[in-house]
Amino acid sequence: MSTLVRRAAVAVVLVSALAACSAGGSAEAEPPAEGESAEPSTITVEHAQGSTEVPADPERVAVFDMGALDTLDTLDVDVVGVPKASVPSFLEEYTGEEYTDVGTLFEPDYEALARLDPDLVVVGFRSAAAYPELSKSYPTVDVTFDSTDFLAGLEESAGTLGEIFGKEDEVAEALAGIDQRVEEIRPAGEAAGTGMVLQTSGGEVTMNGAASRFGLIFTVLGVAEAAPDVASDPHGEVVSFEVVRDANPDWLFVNDRDAAIGETGGQAAEQILDNELVAATTAWQQDQVVYLDGERWYIVMHGLSNVEAMIDEVGQALGA
Repeated sequence: MSTLVRRAAVAVVLVSALAACSAGGSAEAEPPAEGESAEPSTITVEHAQGSTEVPADPERVAVFDMGALDTLDTLDVDVVGVPKASVPSFLEEYTGEEYTDVGTLFEPDYEALARLDPDLVVVGFRSAAAYPELSKSYPTVDVTFDSTDFLAGLEESAGTLGEIFGKEDEVAEALAGIDQRVEEIRPAGEAAGTGMVLQTSGGEVTMNGAASRFGLIFTVLGVAEAAPDVASDPHGEVVSFEVVRDANPDWLFVNDRDAAIGETGGQAAEQILDNELVAATTAWQQDQVVYLDGERWYIVMHGLSNVEAMIDEVGQALGA
C-alpha cells in the first residue's frame, strides 16, 4: 500500500500546536482563518519509481496505463488525456473528441501534453520507461507492480489512485468484491486439474507461467501448472507443440496476442493450435480450451473492474 503524507495538513497542525503551546494554552489546532482552506493543497505519493508531490484531488489527469484508466473510470474520476490507439473497446468513450490523444503507451506526445497542461500524469508497465522525462514537467506517478503477487499489486496501484482522489472507500469496496469472487472461483480452480497458458503471435507459440501477466490463473484462482518452472519472460517461453502434448494439460488458456493488438494477416490462435499434437491433450479432447479476452488480459491487465471481469471469465469457464 502506498503511503501518502499530507504535508500541508501536518504543517498546519504543527504550527497551530506550537503557537498554542508557546502561549501556555492547549495544543488544539486553531481553526483556519476566513478565506483559508483546511484541506491540504498537495499530497506526497510513494509509488514504483519513488515519491511525487501531487495536487490534492487533481482535475486535469493524463493516463498512460489502461489498467489505471480502468480504475479511474471505476472510481468515476475524470481524465483529460489518453493514448487513444491503446484504449480497449470497453472503454471506448475515451476515444471521443473531448479527450486529448497524448501519444502512445511507449512514446508520449510531449507537444500534446504541453497544450493539455495536466496537473497529474499516471504511467505504468509499458509506459513506465517514460516516467523520468514526464516527471521533469508534470507530477507523475507510476502504478507498475510485481505480478507475482497480483492481488497485493492491484491493491497497491488502485490504493494509490484512490488516495490521490479521496476514493479510498470506493477502492476498498471494489477490492472486497474481487476477493469475494476469488473465494467463489478458487475451489473450482483447485479441482480443475492442470492448466497451461499459451500465447500465439506471428505464428509463434509461447507458454506463460505463474510469474507472468496471466499468472493469476495459477496463483489466485488455484489452477495447477501443467508445466511448472516456466521462464518469466514478459512474452512467455517459446515452446513446441510436443511440449504441450507431453505436459498434457487438463485446461488450455489461450491469448491471441495478434488479435489483442489489432495485428492482421496472420493465423488466428484457433488455427495455430488446431494440430494433432495439441489435439492429443486432455484439454482439447475435453473441449476445455479457453480463448481469453486479449484486450483485458494483454492490454489492460489490471484495473478494478477489469480484474473482476478477468476472474469472472475463468470462473465461468470452470463453471463457478
